[in-house]
Amino acid sequence: MELLDNPVRPYSWGSRTVIADLLGQEVPSPHPQAELWLGAHPGAPSHLVGVDGTRRSLLDAITADPAGRLGAARSERWGARLPFLFKVLAADEPLSLQAHPSAQQAAEGFAREEATGIPRDAPDRNYRDANHKPELVCALTEFHALVGFREPTATVALLRALDVPALAAHTELLAAQPDHHGLRALFTTWITLPQSSLDALVPALQEGCVRLAGAGQEFSAEARTVLELSERYPGDAGVLAALMLQRVTLAPGEALYLPAGNLHAYLAGAAVELMANSDNVLRGGLTPKHVDVPELLRVLDFTAPAAPVLHGTRDAGWCRYDTPATEFLLRRWQGGPDEVRVPDGGPRILLCTSGAAAVRGGGAELAVKRGTSLWLGAGDVDVTVSARAEGTQLFLAGDGL
Repeated sequence: MELLDNPVRPYSWGSRTVIADLLGQEVPSPHPQAELWLGAHPGAPSHLVGVDGTRRSLLDAITADPAGRLGAARSERWGARLPFLFKVLAADEPLSLQAHPSAQQAAEGFAREEATGIPRDAPDRNYRDANHKPELVCALTEFHALVGFREPTATVALLRALDVPALAAHTELLAAQPDHHGLRALFTTWITLPQSSLDALVPALQEGCVRLAGAGQEFSAEARTVLELSERYPGDAGVLAALMLQRVTLAPGEALYLPAGNLHAYLAGAAVELMANSDNVLRGGLTPKHVDVPELLRVLDFTAPAAPVLHGTRDAGWCRYDTPATEFLLRRWQGGPDEVRVPDGGPRILLCTSGAAAVRGGGAELAVKRGTSLWLGAGDVDVTVSARAEGTQLFLAGDGL
């Protein structure tokens, strides 16, 4: 068991309070703090902190001894690479409209861009590695997101409720083919509109949203969201695309799994996020960053059903969030009076998000408090946790093998 020191990513959409407060730093922070990264991503690895204060990159430690750090079976499966990346996400503003590729699409895209010589850190690079990026987000606070395409007939009902004449032809396009083919046709139409058309259509949409939001009826929340997005990104095709997506509000402890091809945009709130260790993102709007519409259309899945809200299942005192991904598995523990065993198996990262706990293993005991995280390697077995404060909550990230 080793303490971790984790890098903070200062993206503009981040919060000045959530991560700073979690880490016991000055609030508000001098700059927005969007993500706390826990793991061994080459772009920003965590560091192992010794009892004497010495620091060593977790990435370097795994590279030097993959079998010892990950376990023999895991190192054979994953190589000298931690398969997951764990994050704390704090959004005060909406993130970009985006999707992630499948494993095959990522491998093909990475090879293609390597062959053309695009630098991996170039702003117009789509594929920075050859891996897919399924992800799971679990709310720490009320968390708002646009996730996946809404059922087509419901989107037709929303567009008709907006009653925007400039959208009438688009509404009937989907109404005539209320399936994944219709969704693709409408999304492609909107995402490829010339800027002159967007500059006329988005203000007309805003007027319809003002009427619908003020009516306090069905779709009023969706109308308010589109208004907020259009104010931040006027004339952006992503504002139109947002009309096609489900709006989801997660309560603390609820989660969403986002497979490849799922179009989404996180809107606001704090959450933990666990994903395959990749940085491949295809953006479709609501961002000043690179947008590659043809590549986004290549990876989007218009047939995917609505993403269900996950509540987790009980497993030996923990709440576990099962997904099809083998790269990661998230567990959550809310402290009680009894000592609970930490599941064994491969590399794990333990994070305390509230309260305090004692972690025991290998004849040692470490005290963790809010914001503290620990690395548990393959050799850290028979580890237990017990609460030392009311309201203690721990998250455990591991692989799904």
